[in-house]
Amino acid sequence: MKPVKPKEEFVHSVFESIAPKYDRMNDILSFQRHRYWRKFTMDKLAIHPGASALDLCCGTCDWTISLAEASGTGRIVGLDFSQNMLDIGQEKVREAGLSDRIELIQGNAMQLPFADNLFDLVTIGFGLRNVPDIEQVLLEMQRVVKPGGRVVCLELSKPTWQPFKALYYFYFRKVLPLLGKLIAKRYEEYRWLPESLIQFPDHRELAAMFRGTGLVQVEAYPLTGGIAALHIGAKNQSK
Repeated sequence: MKPVKPKEEFVHSVFESIAPKYDRMNDILSFQRHRYWRKFTMDKLAIHPGASALDLCCGTCDWTISLAEASGTGRIVGLDFSQNMLDIGQEKVREAGLSDRIELIQGNAMQLPFADNLFDLVTIGFGLRNVPDIEQVLLEMQRVVKPGGRVVCLELSKPTWQPFKALYYFYFRKVLPLLGKLIAKRYEEYRWLPESLIQFPDHRELAAMFRGTGLVQVEAYPLTGGIAALHIGAKNQSK
């Protein structure tokens, strides 16, 4: 299924509709590996106490909460364009006792409502493949991070090893939408999500895009046979 609406509008409608079952579906569809991927990322980042962070496409705020817990006292902001996702995230923030530490904003990752050089860290988890313009989002992330600060992306990727690659694509294209229909009652939405990966760059291509936008010290880590990847880049100190 190809979206007939502009991509941004279509993706917004997808996430508004799947928000109530989003967390449960993530656990089921990734076999809970997304938790390991996020822990691996947090270990790599080794966030220092007091660091400020912006979490783009924060969804239901699992990573936002992890950033706040690691920072301790720093300003943490979560931004997402889906109010339904933010409403669920806000409740999780409240339950974690972090309402006074985390600010949640409905906004657009393509046009961030923040000044230049504001955050120590800007992250995006499982959202970059859904934006209309990847390069524009990376440029915006780089703009609002401080010189020497880091731009971080944790995202689904493309395995390269056969026969695992063929098995993965069968699961992602055939089984995942059926699970979406059975559990979340959302077949079309979960049929589209695998398609969002087809045109998305693999981990090497995305690393090249990081460098192409001016980020330095770029690192790429394929995870779980390449089905996900972590990318970290730093903003040039001279900017």
